[in-house]
Amino acid sequence: MPTAVAVTGADMALPAQDERTLPAVVLRDVDTRPLDQVLTEVQAVVEAHGHVVVVCSPATPAAVLRRLHTLRSLLESDRIALFRPDLPPLAVAVLARQLRQLASCDIGPGVLASAGRLLTHYLHAGALLGSVARLDRVPVDLKQHAKSWLPGSQFAVLAHPQPQLVRLGPDAMLDGPEFGTWMLVARGQLPSDWVTTTLAPAWRVQGLREAPLPAESGRWWGTGKLVEFCTYLPDLSVLYQLVTSVRRGTCHWCGIDVIGDRCVFCSATPPVPEGRPALTRRT
Repeated sequence: MPTAVAVTGADMALPAQDERTLPAVVLRDVDTRPLDQVLTEVQAVVEAHGHVVVVCSPATPAAVLRRLHTLRSLLESDRIALFRPDLPPLAVAVLARQLRQLASCDIGPGVLASAGRLLTHYLHAGALLGSVARLDRVPVDLKQHAKSWLPGSQFAVLAHPQPQLVRLGPDAMLDGPEFGTWMLVARGQLPSDWVTTTLAPAWRVQGLREAPLPAESGRWWGTGKLVEFCTYLPDLSVLYQLVTSVRRGTCHWCGIDVIGDRCVFCSATPPVPEGRPALTRRT
């Protein structure tokens, strides 16, 4: 069975991009349901798929994250990876779907889990906001903060790959991708078409789709008055080529193939070569 890709809510399980995209495993209400019930459910998924990659956003409630770590500890399993990229919720949902696409290919669980970090470099994620007064994910200077209190003010914000914030006006624009992408748009409580009628054409997106706004988006952006967007690579063949072109290594602890310098399942890093002093963490 292919590696399972799990999300923490149905709104993070985007519709399939193509006929090969595998369905997401939705871990519903893991923090409110009885522990033994959720434990049995997760154990069944691990036994059925071998490995599970749980993708969640930085805005996922702390209680949910604690429960996920508890489940992993109780199962005493290195076959459950918790992947929490520093991205807005809609971009996290897009990334989870890309991993679901790749899960249908001949890619091992360690490489699939590691691929999430690689694919974040090809996402552009942002939002159109009605206020930046409570935005703490992107730098906001005092002047912009003051203008956010003016009636009718709107701000175009790019959170990834490089933070950018501009007040909406006739010449306002954000730095976009330099390669062909599709755009996914999720509308909140802000009545504006700027993202679809101005930003998308300026970025020359090759396709445009809409999705419901994730429940965690308002918490991440600090307001429910927003239109969230994310550009991404939609084609499985391109994603597969990107992932398989990266040099693979073998985790010295759990023995699975990985890409990058850290195993997402057991968190082990490559051992320090003999004769080289180990790096210590500064406090």
